[in-house]
Amino acid sequence: MKTASFLSALATVAIGLPTVAAHAQAAPTTVEPMVPAAGTVLDVTAEGRTTRVPDLATIRAGVVSQSPTAAAALTDNAQRMAKVLAALKRAGVASRDIATSSVQLAPQYRYADNQPPVITGYQATNTVSIRFRDVAKSGTILDALVAQGANQIDGPNLSIDKPEAALDEARTDAIVQAKRRADLYAKAAGLRVARIVSIAESGQDAGGPAQPMFMMARASMAKDSTQIAPGEKDVTVTLSVRFLLN
Repeated sequence: MKTASFLSALATVAIGLPTVAAHAQAAPTTVEPMVPAAGTVLDVTAEGRTTRVPDLATIRAGVVSQSPTAAAALTDNAQRMAKVLAALKRAGVASRDIATSSVQLAPQYRYADNQPPVITGYQATNTVSIRFRDVAKSGTILDALVAQGANQIDGPNLSIDKPEAALDEARTDAIVQAKRRADLYAKAAGLRVARIVSIAESGQDAGGPAQPMFMMARASMAKDSTQIAPGEKDVTVTLSVRFLLN
């Protein structure tokens, strides 16, 4: 009899389990919609802004050599580039801030009417990308490069090395601008701002080298050095903010 009672109780528990699981799966969950059911929705796009003085300069410096033979062009180019790299190290530029951008060797041609082109020599080019972490020394380094044989220079491009803190300032400013504008619209409509529904970052500018920088070269006197004016960079963040008005 005891065995029969135990089996009967076990069957009753087994039958009841699916019911418990069904109740657990049916538990309702509440997900707030992006567009509230009550109230007026206002979407505002705002740009936050701050400024920084650039602390990183990047240039491309190269050596172009021409010789009657390919081997002579490469040899001359390598010797002159070795002097350029040595000058950079003497100026305090770290090895990690110097990277080869390109090495090229191309034949030079003479063209004449109704005749096939004739190779007259070869041109070798070696270009490196250089980062200066002390912008104030950029002009002096540029002059040293030219003095050591660099005859192809592009830059400097000025930027911000670590823009994270500046971007956060711009984000904070963007929220302030968005709330100010939302208050303005709400007041004009006879409403008030209840709360922010959503925030989305739609763009940023970390003060990179997109804008042309100011470079002043005083070549009237040989003793004058190239002067670099870093100025300021705008750091901006654009936010799309949705408000609920009541």
